[in-house]
Amino acid sequence: MRYLLLLVLVWSCQETNNEKSEDLNMTPSEASSQNQLAHVEPPNWWVGFQNTNLQLLIHHENIGVSKVHLDYSGVSLNKVNKADSPNYLFLDLTIDASTQPGILNITFDFEDGSTINYPYELQERNLTSDQFTGFDSSDVIYLITPDRYANGDYNNDFVPGMKEQGVDRNDDYARHGGDIKGIIDHLEYISDMGFTAIWPTPVLENDMPQASYHGYAITDLYQIDSRFGTLTDMKNLAANIHQKGMKFIMDQVANHCGLEHWWMSDLPFKDWINYQENFEANVNDWSNDKTIHSNHRRTTNQDRYASKLDQQGMEFGWFVKDMPDLNQSNPFMAKYIIQNSIWWIETLHLNGIRQDTYPYPNKYFMADWAGAIMTEYPNFNIVGEEWSYNPLIVAYWQDGHQNSDGYKSNLKSIMDFPMQKAIVDGLNEPESWDQGLVKLYEGLANDFAYNSPKDLLVFLGNHDMSRIYTQLGRDITNTKMALGYMLTMPRIVQMYYGTEILMDDSAKPGDHGLIRTDFPGGWEGDEVNAFTGDQLTLDQKSMQLYIKQLLNYRKNSFAIHNGSTIHFFPERGIYVLSRSYENETVVTILNKNEETIELKLNRFSELGLTGKTLRNIITKDDIIWKDTLRLDKRGVIILTTKF
Repeated sequence: MRYLLLLVLVWSCQETNNEKSEDLNMTPSEASSQNQLAHVEPPNWWVGFQNTNLQLLIHHENIGVSKVHLDYSGVSLNKVNKADSPNYLFLDLTIDASTQPGILNITFDFEDGSTINYPYELQERNLTSDQFTGFDSSDVIYLITPDRYANGDYNNDFVPGMKEQGVDRNDDYARHGGDIKGIIDHLEYISDMGFTAIWPTPVLENDMPQASYHGYAITDLYQIDSRFGTLTDMKNLAANIHQKGMKFIMDQVANHCGLEHWWMSDLPFKDWINYQENFEANVNDWSNDKTIHSNHRRTTNQDRYASKLDQQGMEFGWFVKDMPDLNQSNPFMAKYIIQNSIWWIETLHLNGIRQDTYPYPNKYFMADWAGAIMTEYPNFNIVGEEWSYNPLIVAYWQDGHQNSDGYKSNLKSIMDFPMQKAIVDGLNEPESWDQGLVKLYEGLANDFAYNSPKDLLVFLGNHDMSRIYTQLGRDITNTKMALGYMLTMPRIVQMYYGTEILMDDSAKPGDHGLIRTDFPGGWEGDEVNAFTGDQLTLDQKSMQLYIKQLLNYRKNSFAIHNGSTIHFFPERGIYVLSRSYENETVVTILNKNEETIELKLNRFSELGLTGKTLRNIITKDDIIWKDTLRLDKRGVIILTTKF
């Protein structure tokens, strides 16, 4: 999530843990009578994990002076860790492989004779670790900003007690009312379009005073934001996605939280967040000027000559004033973040995680985090966000890359920003020796830098950058060329909602609120409905159909998923890419010529297509691959031997 220029910001499984911080003032005897504590996190756990260790965060007034007892077969209390704040305990437990699911009673005895008995649930796992199948190069991921996609439940538009109230669709930075139910209601559309996975931006609680819609300023890492729905809604979303044969990816944030997170009023340790001393000294007059910001020089992670000062300035500085930077060097924080990710994987049966701002936290912690998840779920996948246009920087973070400093990331996938830029630049530029389509060619040629190119996640736009239609100057033909190329190269693909109907932000290019425009038809009374096609323009319908045809072909194309790749450097404004697997060959031809041109096919003889019939995936026209191919106009042609 990027807020370098944008400073506008800004169930748990058990009811007992849905209490807010005001419950901290409950006396031990009052808590005892209700069997509740202010916070117990994770709110439940499971038996049968490879890692048998569990650390519980306990938050309640003066809980630090209590004596802790438990008696449950197969569970041992190894250590009770006190914090700097007297209102916390961190309990180190071991859950043996033989432990049975059930209710673990944890007893907290106080000096005044009062007792809190807390029932902690150990559940049975519904899936084995190897059944958590991750996303891969067969997938096209549909990225959704939930607040702006569809309003399925108008009853949650106004939630009493939250710091930001109301819905205003005329304000690009206000809440618009989209929710989890809205996504559920339109899964048929998403599936029919041919998408195979869904990635919503965060739906965890963002109880911030303003601009809370985007989800990246999380104020409770175990709580669904009530304006999006409930944990039950989230579980229903996951189940419905899986029932339709699609995969579910969760957007997580290890680097920071929201300033209004419940622990910010009572931090457990003196080093729970970065530059905590500075924050606490200025908490009553907190401002952007008093924030120690990150220098955002992410190359210090790789730079062998980087000063320690610059490295620290990048890692420890805050993203923005409203997003405290979490200190992953604190072992309790590190354990907390890892367990939180595993809890959501297990609770929702996730197929993957997209990790926000990947290079900003401590990089060795991030390796531990990814390693812990991939060890527990060997077929899972995680994609990290590294906003760099340098392939060497991106390659550094991918698992298996031989880094000179010995760093091993355990991260299978990384976002392919270099390719995104190459595609946009190459299509916008006029053709010459070093401009135009050669940028696409060289972008793919840079795959030598990566350990596993097909595991990179390529995209044309997302929630942080201008819509691809805007980036390409509202040129429909170039947009189709970009999409055709992206969807046939050796990559995992992500597409931002609305790309299929040419949504754009040309009125204010790059404005985050405008980029995240409401999807038409997601609200009652919308004149235009993209879900049904009602009132879409001819251009919008053409793009929607184009993407639908490509995606539904790609869904069953082994050549695109895992085939061999051959491409030919551009000549005369034409670039050819081929993907082959057994008897299937897919040929993508990008043509930037405005006039008719005869493409001589003898140059491509090594593809072995001479004399074969190929079908245009879009038009369904057949051609015989012989001497020449007539290209009548600028655009993209995608041919296949499989039909």
